Order: sequence, then C-alpha cells, then structure tokens
Amino acid sequence: MGASPRGPTAIMVEETEVKYRNRTGGPVLREGNVTVMVSEMNSAIQFYVEKLGLTLKARYSDQFAQVVAPGLTIALHPADRQGRRSGKSEGLSIGLRVDNLERTMKDLEGKGLKFSPVVEDGPVRLASFKDPDGNPLYLAESRW
Repeated sequence: MGASPRGPTAIMVEETEVKYRNRTGGPVLREGNVTVMVSEMNSAIQFYVEKLGLTLKARYSDQFAQVVAPGLTIALHPADRQGRRSGKSEGLSIGLRVDNLERTMKDLEGKGLKFSPVVEDGPVRLASFKDPDGNPLYLAESRW
C-alpha cells in the first residue's frame, strides 16, 4: 500500500479486525460501512435481507439499520428533507462478488430483481441492478 504523509501506512490484522494505523502508530480507522438512503425502512430491509440474502445485523426502529455480507456492511438510513435522498448515487455503486453470475442472476430474477445486460470488463463480468429506491448495485464475477 502506498504511504502518504497523512494517510494510512500499514494494515495490522488483530484477531478478526483490520485496523489502519497512521505514522505515529495510533489507530485511525476501526470499521466502516456504506450508508444507503432509503424511503421506507421495512421495504429496504426486505430487499437487502430476503432478496439479496444479506444478514440483518442491527435495527433501531425506522431510524437506522445495518445489513452485512462478507466483508461489507451497508447502513440503511431514512432519506430526509435536508437533502439526503434515496436513489441519487451517481458516483457510487455497491458491488457484490459472486462465484457464478448467471446462476445468481437467475436466482435473484426469481425474486423479482431486474438486471441490465451483462458487461464484460476485462476478466470481470458485471450485472447492474437497483434497490427499491433506485440505489445502484452490481454483481461481479471475476475470471482470475
């Protein structure tokens, strides 16, 4: 990993946690998540848990929830009037790695998901889709 004067310089693995440390050796980052703005918490949880198969880690009424996949935590947060809106993720998308793209797509299509045409990106094949609020996600199959 390239070192920058202010950025992390090493990854220390301690038990099951990955901790990033700065140049002085003190912990900087412990864990994180991607936050997705949703219009309705119940339908968002249903999509991410029942359709995609992620695990519900925590739910705090309709104010916040966390769903997890191996190596990824997605925080679900209600959209609000202060500008945080669902479906407005133009520069980001959430990728989920799969072993067999066709089999996974077929399973998810049976649960009502609709995919864009598969894109070949070098040794990676990608299939894009959206959650109920229009937030972009994709499945990725690597042929490495």
